[in-house]
Amino acid sequence: MADQFAIGVDYGTNSVRALVVNVATGEEIATHVFEYPSGEAGILLDARDPNLARQNPADYIQGFLVSVKSAVADAASVPGFSADAVVGIGVDTTGSTPIPVNADGVALGTLPEFKDNLAAGAWLWKDHTSHAEAMEITELARQRGEPYLAKCGGTYSSEWYWSKMLHCVRTAPEVAAATASWVECADYVPAYITGNTDPKTLARSICAAGHKAMYNEAWGGLPSEDFLKALDPKLVEWRYTTKAVASNHKAGDLTDEVAQQVGLPAGIPVSVGAFDAHMGAVGAGAQDGVLVKIMGTSTCDCLPSPMDREMADIPGMCGIVPESIVPGMYGLEAGQSAVGDIFNWFVKHLSPAAYGNDGAAHEKLTSEASKLKPGESGLVALDWNNGNRTILVDPLLTGLLVGQTLHTTAPEIYRALVEATAFGALTIILRAEEYGVKVEQVVNCGGIAEKNAMVMQIYADVCNRPMKISRSAQTCALGAAVFGSVTGGVYGTVEEAQAKMTGVKATVYTPIPENAAVYADLYKVYRTLHDAFGTTDFSGSLSGVMKDLIRIRNEVRKGE
Repeated sequence: MADQFAIGVDYGTNSVRALVVNVATGEEIATHVFEYPSGEAGILLDARDPNLARQNPADYIQGFLVSVKSAVADAASVPGFSADAVVGIGVDTTGSTPIPVNADGVALGTLPEFKDNLAAGAWLWKDHTSHAEAMEITELARQRGEPYLAKCGGTYSSEWYWSKMLHCVRTAPEVAAATASWVECADYVPAYITGNTDPKTLARSICAAGHKAMYNEAWGGLPSEDFLKALDPKLVEWRYTTKAVASNHKAGDLTDEVAQQVGLPAGIPVSVGAFDAHMGAVGAGAQDGVLVKIMGTSTCDCLPSPMDREMADIPGMCGIVPESIVPGMYGLEAGQSAVGDIFNWFVKHLSPAAYGNDGAAHEKLTSEASKLKPGESGLVALDWNNGNRTILVDPLLTGLLVGQTLHTTAPEIYRALVEATAFGALTIILRAEEYGVKVEQVVNCGGIAEKNAMVMQIYADVCNRPMKISRSAQTCALGAAVFGSVTGGVYGTVEEAQAKMTGVKATVYTPIPENAAVYADLYKVYRTLHDAFGTTDFSGSLSGVMKDLIRIRNEVRKGE
């Protein structure tokens, strides 16, 4: 049988990557990265407002054309590859990154009259200008007793769909007046390359709609017209009625025009889009009982759960959406607002001169910190330097370090910060299991997981579960290619495609029993601080925290 291939196109915050994958083996035969040319590293900023982050929609189109054309050209040198053997294309993007479009589905930011208007661009996921609107949406839903918040952790976010649209109405009325609809980037790219750009009929992703737009079939799709009208009547005009679907559905076929520009035949099936972390989870092998952590500056945790089991609303979980990760399963999303960012903050601002404040400092600090035993430092930290995404859903929380003495060293603090992020990860796992969703193993993706053995061992010991590493370094693009293989008809299900196209590395970090025991003791201290500073119903006492840390420290040191 001749080789067949799928293409995954992964839109990140600063660039887009196209990946060509052999669907029979998962071998990644060619890739190309296109850096967005607009703004600063692809982001359009406003010096007057640090919360603003927009992008030029034209970069997305140019990015597809350049990255796919280049990847296909590189693949041509691989024996067995042929452009005619490409069976499907999948697309993932950041989110929520909604784009205002006209009645023809043309992004306003690509039109001459709006090219210098930041509000007419794509509202990047990290744009927080709509924080007041997010609070308003949350409060209105609570006052009215609406069910919408139950599936997204109980609090609506400034990063999400409706809050950004409401902010546009109030701050850029000229853009709002010209906008026929808003389209998530994850839907915009597949719509463009298949020629189905009409906002009334283009394919809408259940991943984007369910996690960011309060979409659920239980209440008929998007929030009601009455609810949206209470926020602003303009939102009612933008309430689409299309049924949102999973990425094993086809958004359309590659158009002649686009196909000619990228060196592919027209008519290749294109999957419905989804968010990067969710397709990354698929590319890492997410399934029942397998949590995938996409680790970077922050983390996104994705966990499928069978839909034939009853799924309770889980307080503090960022999203519970049917089929948002693996079709036929609930998709649970959680995450931490800062992980690598915390380590980078310490190195950049607090690392002693002996270690420096660059990439080499991480290696030096890790080398020294890895010599320490769990609990030996007498320190514990809270991982909230950028707020808390899960399970407290509170951006107004901050970091904390307890247990310092005149003998505390930089490697001890560095390790305590790593341990804090592991405790945060465990908190997410325990919340899922509290509501009946088992986490039997964890697959990790990203540079931290691949390069830092100390971090992975700490996570294994703290979470008391094996930590595996995804075989692919490009799990998001690989996950998109997995969906391309399914809509292309090679596999009947995502699970079948995963079995052939995904995998983990041979290295597995297993819990060390004596370490896990100490961390279980330390986690009690962490959880006391977590509840005391992060909740309003804490009724305990903090008087024993420091003494507990000293006790644990002394017990560990005596055991040396």
